[in-house]
Amino acid sequence: MSKTEENLMTAFLGESQTRTKYSYYAQIARKEGYHYIAKIFEETAENEKYHAIEEFKLLYDEKDTAANLKEAIEGENYETEEMYPKFAREAEVEGNKEACILFNQIGKIERNHRDRFKKLLELIESGSVYEREEPIRWKCSICGYTYEGREAPTRCPYCKHPKQYFEPANLDV
Repeated sequence: MSKTEENLMTAFLGESQTRTKYSYYAQIARKEGYHYIAKIFEETAENEKYHAIEEFKLLYDEKDTAANLKEAIEGENYETEEMYPKFAREAEVEGNKEACILFNQIGKIERNHRDRFKKLLELIESGSVYEREEPIRWKCSICGYTYEGREAPTRCPYCKHPKQYFEPANLDV
């Protein structure tokens, strides 16, 4: 890895962490009644996100959604099967019950993320993102219009957005 690549990775990680930190600071400011300051933290967090994205793009080739889902599944699987169980065991050995509970809970959430990504990948691979064997309720993500059928409408009859803006109304992928 070149020095520039190392710097890009360091910058990407730093911008990503800073974004999360500023999002959290915004929650605190809002809770304390400082809505204007919260807004500034949120705006800056959004700026940091775009800095991180540009750095990431210089490090990695752009892939299609199926490849991105495969990578996400791999990462979420590592977190749920290895990383968080290990962290929970180590916290338990050290007597940090709160961290142990947190790591176990997050590990379960990561499993849900992995499973959801797997379902989405299956839909892409089977060509059934917008078409199902059985009728389901579809919801336009722009205006909220709902429709029941095997296939999402070609266009929303209300806001006129194409079917790519429809999603399963039950949120179960």
